[in-house]
Amino acid sequence: MKNDFSEMLDRVKSKLVNLIKRTEDARTVYDIGDLPSAYDAALRLEQSAEKLVLMTRSLPAFTGNPRAVSDVNVIIAGTVITEIGFTPQGWFYVTIPALLPKKGGGSADYIRSFLFPAMREFFMGKAPIRYRDCVLIYRHIYDRDRPVRRRRDHDNIEINMVTDIVAMYVLPDDNPDVCSLYQTSAEGDKDMTEVYVVPRREFPEWLKEKGEMGAK
Repeated sequence: MKNDFSEMLDRVKSKLVNLIKRTEDARTVYDIGDLPSAYDAALRLEQSAEKLVLMTRSLPAFTGNPRAVSDVNVIIAGTVITEIGFTPQGWFYVTIPALLPKKGGGSADYIRSFLFPAMREFFMGKAPIRYRDCVLIYRHIYDRDRPVRRRRDHDNIEINMVTDIVAMYVLPDDNPDVCSLYQTSAEGDKDMTEVYVVPRREFPEWLKEKGEMGAK
């Protein structure tokens, strides 16, 4: 009988076969000059790759090794660079090198897998920080070469998981009495998500510097 590890390997192999097929599909439509179809095929390829990565991340745990989770987290931290710190104005910020997934599509687990360890490491040994009257800001930065039709409505972006992790370290909680939520979009050299925690009285200053669409 197959054990869980063997069954998971079979699932990984199946996903890998699917990934190769999607790669070939993207190449086929690109080679005939159909760029719109190539773009759609590339997105399907990216989605398949994300699913494969998530599956392989769980694979070591099926060996029963108690170090599996911690060892995988070390690999994630070394390959997905999340920038955390404070701006010159003293605003807390997190830069995630990806757009947040859409509700009902993609996986918030991917973001959580590297954001939580990064936040934990950043605040290790530091005094607690608690913003008590602030604005929690999500700035969704789209690659300027991305078609406008591929940009996501703010209502369709999953932010709850990121908010919970940020609140754990810099807010007493995330209820409306403590912080307001603001979302905006901007163009840049690549897709990414910036998260800021700004005192409410300084929010107009943030808007002036970062709030306009098209600003870097």
